[in-house]
Amino acid sequence: MALTIVGLSKTYPNGVKALNDITLSIGNNMFGLLGPNGAGKSTLMRTIATLQDPDAGSISLDGINVLKHKKEVRKILGYLPQEFGVYPKISALDLLDHLAVLKGVASASERKSIVEALLHQTNLWDARKKAVATYSNGMRQRFGIAQALLANPRLIIVDEPTAGLDPAERNRFLNLLSSIGRDRTVILSTHIVDDVRQLCPRMAIIASGQLLLEGAPLEVIAALHGHIWSKIATTDDELRALEAEFQILSTYLIGGQHAVRIYSESDPGQGFRAVDSSLEDVYFLQLSRDRKPLPVN
Repeated sequence: MALTIVGLSKTYPNGVKALNDITLSIGNNMFGLLGPNGAGKSTLMRTIATLQDPDAGSISLDGINVLKHKKEVRKILGYLPQEFGVYPKISALDLLDHLAVLKGVASASERKSIVEALLHQTNLWDARKKAVATYSNGMRQRFGIAQALLANPRLIIVDEPTAGLDPAERNRFLNLLSSIGRDRTVILSTHIVDDVRQLCPRMAIIASGQLLLEGAPLEVIAALHGHIWSKIATTDDELRALEAEFQILSTYLIGGQHAVRIYSESDPGQGFRAVDSSLEDVYFLQLSRDRKPLPVN
């Protein structure tokens, strides 16, 4: 399956330019769309999911014009939005059966087989008779994947699926995504770098509606080899001095002291040591306003 996005742009009535000439090619794999909140990720996901129209550009899914043939696209699409509502008193079993009817699965026996299989796949079988409204955040997200998988879609879109999950639920959800992403196209939209690093063989970074980078995580990490340096700032004054002098990518606390990571083409001295680059370094470097995107193929 091939999803091709060309020159996609969208400006909202309030003047916010959510998408600015986005062009992407997504193959049959798990694809990560990484960017901060407000980057335009959800706008792009809703547009691909046929829920809104762009101002300009085109989207093609295996030869289907997504913007013109929305009903045809919806037959092969599964979508888990960032927030989705549920009927307050309906069990997961009954709600999935109802949604399967809406998806066009007319046979009761076929629906029963599909729904039961999905409840097992998402590890919700034991809670199948409980109201979805009573589920934990992680269980709701797994239910969201179950409903997205109804009718065996060829393209699945998940928007910020692990936001707000505790570590155990996040791991369960990532394992579930990994298992379903082996034989279909899955677009994972998130601001969590580790989700993309763990799951996606291909990725893109967008910010302020613009595409900053597209490539394989291992390749974009390798492109920074030898250019990432770190040191401990023992005082707040030292941290402020480093911020004034260097292009700081990130800081984090170790034992109450600031560990500083910077980008530098050569040894910056001052006690910095070379460290392995990471996808987080790539991400923060791309978001730096005073740098151009890295030339990664």
